[in-house]
Amino acid sequence: MKKYALFLVLLAGVSWGAIGVFVKALNNYGVDSMQIVEAKTITSICAMGLIILVRDKRMFQFKLKHSWTFIGAGMAGVILSNQLYYITIKTTSLSVAAVLLYTSPIFIMLFSAVLFQEKITKTKVLSFVMAFTGCMLVSGIFENSAVLNFQGMAIGLCSGVGYALYTIFSRYAINYGYPSLTIQFYTFVIAAVVGVFFTDFGQIKEAMEADCIPVVLAILGAGLLSTTIPSLAYTAGMRYMDNGKASIMVSIDPVVAILIGIVFFSEKPTVISALGMIISIGAVVQINRTQIEAAKQS
Repeated sequence: MKKYALFLVLLAGVSWGAIGVFVKALNNYGVDSMQIVEAKTITSICAMGLIILVRDKRMFQFKLKHSWTFIGAGMAGVILSNQLYYITIKTTSLSVAAVLLYTSPIFIMLFSAVLFQEKITKTKVLSFVMAFTGCMLVSGIFENSAVLNFQGMAIGLCSGVGYALYTIFSRYAINYGYPSLTIQFYTFVIAAVVGVFFTDFGQIKEAMEADCIPVVLAILGAGLLSTTIPSLAYTAGMRYMDNGKASIMVSIDPVVAILIGIVFFSEKPTVISALGMIISIGAVVQINRTQIEAAKQS
């Protein structure tokens, strides 16, 4: 599995980036962000629970003393980061919120250096700067009238911290020896339970009554293709690389979102967003240059 680690993390980034297709479809039926998060989380729980039942029921088992890893990943990494992200969008703008969310790799590197003794190398720093710059260009923050204020910036940075904690808590669970399915299943169970208090299920019901099949398909797409698959792939890939490297690689998803907008929604990229995509891809190449050079020599 080690030789597929890079592919798995990139797959996670691509799959997360593709969620825009399903979000736009659900938005068109009046389903807002928090409802989408809860619906896709519940869908993912059902899918992973079914896989565990078929594959090995022992993966449901965990030690109570390790439950804090699932609680932390679910509450901080899923619920808190999403809630803060949505608040940032309301107080600033979508582009600013996206950029602040993608400060998470720097927090992951800092946390990992302290908690797991991971080295902060020049390659990691350069790759982060490239990835973050690419994200800023892709987001359109320099092209749109970005709304900036201290409160929104602070909340947005906290959303980046929350997003980073998803990786940190998952790393602890990995180190305790839990399979990816177990980690993600209980992470999403916690997130779904907490999310119930923030979700308007009536909104989802109304959307289904209006046009059931497209809404169900969009929820399944968001839950399976853009939640279950990337979450499992990311956790599996993390087993064979450090947190900082994985977080930079997975930040390719804004590029994927732009490409999907071009293909499926006839969106036209600007010169700046195209430059951002090139820089973001360059960041992924940079962080993996050792493996790429080794592959060329083999």
